[in-house]
Amino acid sequence: MCGASNSEEREHCRRCQSRLFVVSGVQSEEDVAFDRTFDEGFSFDEHLLERISVLEEVVKRGGETLRQLLVAVRKQERNILVNHTGLSALRELLEQRRVLARGEWNELWQARMDDQMLAMEKRERFLSRRDRIVALFGGPGREEFENRLQEAENALTSFDAQGARRAFEAAYRLDENNYELAYLLGESFFDEGDSENALAYFRRVLELKSDHYEGLVYGGALHYERSDLRRAEQLLRRAAGLHPDAFLPHFSLGSVYLGRGDLPRAVAHLERAVALDPVPQALFLLGSCLYEMGRLGEAIRRLQEALSADPALEEAHQLLGLAYLDRRWNRKALDALSQAQRLSPKQMRYRDLVLYLTGRSDDGSLKLEGETAELFARAGKYLERDDLKQALVTYRQALALAPEHPLLLMSYALVCLQLDRGREIEALSRKVLELEPDELLRATAYATLIEALRSQGKFLEGNRIGLRLLDEGKTNFTKTLACYEMAFNLAEMEEDLDQALEYARRALDLAPDELKQFPLAALGWVHYKRREYAQAVECLARSNELGPSPTTLTHLGMALLAAGEEEEARGAFGRARKLEPRVGALEEKMMECMKDSARLLEQVRRRQKR
Repeated sequence: MCGASNSEEREHCRRCQSRLFVVSGVQSEEDVAFDRTFDEGFSFDEHLLERISVLEEVVKRGGETLRQLLVAVRKQERNILVNHTGLSALRELLEQRRVLARGEWNELWQARMDDQMLAMEKRERFLSRRDRIVALFGGPGREEFENRLQEAENALTSFDAQGARRAFEAAYRLDENNYELAYLLGESFFDEGDSENALAYFRRVLELKSDHYEGLVYGGALHYERSDLRRAEQLLRRAAGLHPDAFLPHFSLGSVYLGRGDLPRAVAHLERAVALDPVPQALFLLGSCLYEMGRLGEAIRRLQEALSADPALEEAHQLLGLAYLDRRWNRKALDALSQAQRLSPKQMRYRDLVLYLTGRSDDGSLKLEGETAELFARAGKYLERDDLKQALVTYRQALALAPEHPLLLMSYALVCLQLDRGREIEALSRKVLELEPDELLRATAYATLIEALRSQGKFLEGNRIGLRLLDEGKTNFTKTLACYEMAFNLAEMEEDLDQALEYARRALDLAPDELKQFPLAALGWVHYKRREYAQAVECLARSNELGPSPTTLTHLGMALLAAGEEEEARGAFGRARKLEPRVGALEEKMMECMKDSARLLEQVRRRQKR
């Protein structure tokens, strides 16, 4: 580097200490003469000073650039603060003048932000696959195909996920053998909850490339969701064979085997899954398997690990309470079960009450015709099969044809209620109320709105709406509903339990015979909160005689346990567990993990790099 001569045995230059390399070949006389001249006229000090001067200039320019960036960041920070202050003032002004309901601004903001973040995520996924999609193109019209892909990218850049999907579909029609594009479309439909279209695309992916890992995992999950356990097992086993160290195939196979009752195989796969990635859902399912097998100590340990990772996992609190009860740790059992109820106050068979209201309106203007009526009927069939996600998609299609139809809006909101989509419920309920339907449908909308608020812990706001419903109600049915709601909210708040008791008794007095079980359950729960366990047991037992439900039986078990009736409590908890739709719960846990596509892609890329 510096031109100094060195002996053959040296490893580092005597002048600059750089590592020496042997250059093979015969050196000419001209090269030798040049080297001698260069060595004689070379000044190392001058060379070093020149290098230092260059570095000083680079550092100076870098410092100046950094200073400009800091100035720009501070200016941007001030602009953001000014904008945020202005928007906050605007929101407060609109709420004070009752143009917006309190919290509606933030909820809409959050919903829009979630949509835009999802569009950004889809754009990143597309860009990571774009070169492969283009390389796989094999039909005529390559220019048009690339134009459609560019159109999709532009739509995602402007946060138009639906427009992007239409562009992808147009591109796919030009090349239906492009398995990467088919996978991208299947993933898009999966994110939107349209399991039928998603499964169709994933089937096509596997027809074209049978060892497509993501297609195998998603396809297995969707077959499991449709209760096709045999096909789900086949696909997931192939995925696990391709990537034995990946989390999702083992987690999904564990869920499949648990759904089939094959507990030893479920435990084997779930233990492998939590060793790879100890996510709360997997730990909960593993604890559930161990509990079913009678291995209480291990079940308790796994459930405690799940709650350490996610303290808001109410199902884990519930099952941990049952495990404590089987160990006869009654105080711990009651604490865990109470925590489960605090985390999920909306589970008291409320859905049954709201579903009772559906479709009973006498308003002739609510009649549906043509394609809208067909879609409405098809959604009803999905509901009969408990395929809530496909029902949701079908109701969306119907609403695209009749966006202002109150019965369609309310039916869609009720499915959202069963799927715990709180933000959508509130907006839909308010929209139905703005349309001023008949009293029965209006009561349904108010009830659904109160449920959405309760799921967010907004008990006081829910009771304000309950009072409005009580004032506007003309029938005993509507008044029963309002009193029932307010009693239950006050019981959950554990405030003014005397008023809660009065509301619950009034609801029971006004209730039609076919709805007596609901105010009885609310009255029993109020008595439990008041520590009047004998009255709580009586009311909850009567409610279960009229119509047993998992939640009311759980409340009955808690009241019996608090009253010291341990064996009877164990029986009530056992009946509640038998009534729980276990496969549906497993499906929810499985699909929660499947929705986290970032984890899936990370696992795949890690395997591909090796």
